[in-house]
Amino acid sequence: MNATTTAQVRRRRVFYIPGYDPFPPRRYRELYRREGARQAAISGYALTLSAQDPGSADYGWRVDTRIGGQDTAARVTVLVWADLVQNSMRRGVLGTYLLMLQTLWIFATTGALWAMIRLRPGPMLAGAWPVAMLTGQLLLAGLAGWGLGQGAHWLVPGWPGAGLGLAAGLGLTLAILHAFRRWDAKLYAYYLLYDFAHTAAHRGAYDPALSRRLSDFAAQIHAALAEDLDEVLVVGHSSGAALAVSVVAEVLQGDLPDGAPPLALLTLGEAIPMQSFLPRAHRLRRDLQVLSISDAITWVDITAKGDGVCFGLCDPVAVTGVAPPKQRWPLVLSAAFSKSLKPETWRRLRRRFFRLHFQYLAAFDAPRDYDYFQLTAGPQTLAARYAGRAPSPSRIVAPHSPHRGLS
Repeated sequence: MNATTTAQVRRRRVFYIPGYDPFPPRRYRELYRREGARQAAISGYALTLSAQDPGSADYGWRVDTRIGGQDTAARVTVLVWADLVQNSMRRGVLGTYLLMLQTLWIFATTGALWAMIRLRPGPMLAGAWPVAMLTGQLLLAGLAGWGLGQGAHWLVPGWPGAGLGLAAGLGLTLAILHAFRRWDAKLYAYYLLYDFAHTAAHRGAYDPALSRRLSDFAAQIHAALAEDLDEVLVVGHSSGAALAVSVVAEVLQGDLPDGAPPLALLTLGEAIPMQSFLPRAHRLRRDLQVLSISDAITWVDITAKGDGVCFGLCDPVAVTGVAPPKQRWPLVLSAAFSKSLKPETWRRLRRRFFRLHFQYLAAFDAPRDYDYFQLTAGPQTLAARYAGRAPSPSRIVAPHSPHRGLS
């Protein structure tokens, strides 16, 4: 199969792999519906979203576009692993603090933390956020508990007062910590910690449940390659970018159907070094290397320096230190947030780090050559759209990972 055999797309399958997200997949449908309509209005094309065929076992939707006089139909499927994310977040407050210490220990003692800081300090500031927030919450709760305990001891002198003060202080401390956790939808401290901890739990290896899920994803994509399509596109966002790499690599391990449509991989806002720099990420490093020289795919990696939650413009293969001499992929490009958004939009979003991290899936005021909706539902294959494009001149390719073993 040659990834550039078909340039015009009338029928496409899109498989979207979310990042570390405990929410159900309908949020991505509504995001696509809202932002797709905005982008179509801005760019002057037609886009309609509708329910997928009844009886389908997966979760997704259909997108119909008319762009440049050509009609294209795309079926978008969300590859769900939110249940695994939810299971990894089921910890009490005290258990979360122990998890924070364990995660810090793993990233620090393996050398991954220092390597990532040297590579891109921005994402490490995102990693420092939960540590700083949880530590601050603990200090504030402990101070309040200590104050209440001292007051109780003053009111009731002697050993009875000391016991009462200790119980009251501990009770208030725990109450405040639980209150902070209930407010985490606005603070993101627990959420970000769980994200880093999930990656570090097996020191970069996929846990058995996630490995089985990735195989299920690969089977769905492999089946789509036997359909009458013009492109099969796999999209991985954030932490889902690493999963997408491993899923596509597993697809390529099997015999692809004769006459299979072009297979393309689009990684957005990737955080791959967070995993590939860990000592047991052997599978991910092998998968990165395999895809980097494959002539069976097109792989485009799009990030932005303004996105402080991703490793902006870092070639994930090269910085991991597994780039072979004849590396072809990925084509590393910038989404150029500051140039593709109006100045007032950029000013409004640039400090909203988590919203900005989802801008790849949203509408741009003045899109350049990156339009998520044209890539996923437009008339050109990924290969045709970026044919002849040079990678971003500011991309980072110097190896930084302290661990580069493939087995």
